[in-house]
Amino acid sequence: MGVFNSLQFKLKSYLINTYVKRSKVKLIGKKIVFNGKPLIEKDKNATIVIEDEVVINSNNKTYHVNMFGPCKFKAEDKGSIIIGRNSRIHGTCIHARKSISIGSNCLIAANCQIFDSNGHDLCMEEPSKRIGTKGTSKPIVIEANVWLGVGVVVLPGVTIGEGSVISANSVVHKNIPANTIAGGNPVKLIGKNS
Repeated sequence: MGVFNSLQFKLKSYLINTYVKRSKVKLIGKKIVFNGKPLIEKDKNATIVIEDEVVINSNNKTYHVNMFGPCKFKAEDKGSIIIGRNSRIHGTCIHARKSISIGSNCLIAANCQIFDSNGHDLCMEEPSKRIGTKGTSKPIVIEANVWLGVGVVVLPGVTIGEGSVISANSVVHKNIPANTIAGGNPVKLIGKNS
């Protein structure tokens, strides 16, 4: 039975990697692990880059909390998504119209939402026009060694400094300094790692 399971795992891995390559994701790294099949949507002029030893987990069975869905990567227009080496991403949506950069050694827990555009303009003078808009895009930078807890939402234009931790279900609407613990909706600084 062990040989059969090993062959089944290798076949599944091969099929997922073939799907990812056909999605025109640039796998510049080695030892990239896709645990389950992610959802990938990439426009012709957009880029998605995954570096060495990244784990993209879309398999709810193997994760310690319930994931609402598989990982989703959406790069529109000329948007770019870059995922740094040795990062772990679980059941998270990353949607870029401009750029989203995730540093090395990041931990991104299940059900996080990272998007660099609000999706629609406010159009307060003429709300009926709102539905036809895309919203303004602003780059997101998540520096190295950042940990996002379950259900964190990262809004456009935010930089999260190196080594910071964002607690579960927080909404990050402003920049977070390096080595900081932050949480809440809206996010507040809770502590600093000296």
